[in-house]
Amino acid sequence: MKLSGIKSAESSHDDSIWAATWVPPSSASSECLLLTGSLDESVRLWRADDLSPAAPPSRGHSLGVVSLAAHPSGSLAAASSLDSLVRVFHVHTSASVALLHPDAPSEAWGLSFNPKGSLLAVAGGASASIKLWETTTWQLAETVPVPRPSDRSQSQSPTPASASFILSVAWSPDGRRLACSSYDGSVAVFDTERAKLLHHLSGHHMPVRSLVFSPVDPRVLFTGSDDSHVHMYDAEGRSLVAAMSGHAGWVSSVDASPDGAALATGSADRTVRLWDIGMRAAVQTMTSHTDHVWGVAFRPSASTRDAGRLASVSDDKSISLYDYS
Repeated sequence: MKLSGIKSAESSHDDSIWAATWVPPSSASSECLLLTGSLDESVRLWRADDLSPAAPPSRGHSLGVVSLAAHPSGSLAAASSLDSLVRVFHVHTSASVALLHPDAPSEAWGLSFNPKGSLLAVAGGASASIKLWETTTWQLAETVPVPRPSDRSQSQSPTPASASFILSVAWSPDGRRLACSSYDGSVAVFDTERAKLLHHLSGHHMPVRSLVFSPVDPRVLFTGSDDSHVHMYDAEGRSLVAAMSGHAGWVSSVDASPDGAALATGSADRTVRLWDIGMRAAVQTMTSHTDHVWGVAFRPSASTRDAGRLASVSDDKSISLYDYS
């Protein structure tokens, strides 16, 4: 497996780019498109092969965009911002569909639609909860509290408020599990049918900013942390399968390839790394960025004939596109 650089688009936004996700094909477009979000308060849509703009910039937030999620239908997307709001909009027209206002002290950080597209999970930041929004009416369906692990509940560092800060969320590919990560390095796994905490996964001791389930095995969960490590867990067996090192800074983003064979990570060390999951080791390092890499995203494959694509975004305001083979 390898990555080959296709194109880097400089000054793609007017400020740091913190979020990237792929939009599946829809009735409005037969191809996957790349969506990026920036501290310049805009969301932009790009074509997959040449990074040319596919629509005018989408605006609506008063502060920077920190996370994006595309609905499985390919017609809608959601963006969360430092203004603590979630904006749901039509991908191709930028028309607003809903503006979700979490109750204080809740905030809006990582976002993820469940595989059926019926629920949007939002990491609630300082509220120590996950908000679940129903996607037909855009009403709040449930607030799921995230308790601290028992072995850290008495910890004095970091402070309890920051330790309970929920940063990211991820659904398993079968929709049966929802995982979230916290500032204290813990990962909580929930049974989605009962909205019940199953257990915590331990191993990190610094913030976990990104996590993703394997697209081919709902038991396997990957995490990236400020401790510079990448972890692979058995989310059902509650065990750490592998701890992988190589980055020299925060691991800010992780994503698994559609074939389940590889993992991509973006880091504060300005690099993108490709990991062979079978070998549990990094096999390639890409250095196209000149600043912190906040997001990496594999393009989903509609068929085995689709060329693999990986996108990365950075504080340097650029987008890099790679071929994955």
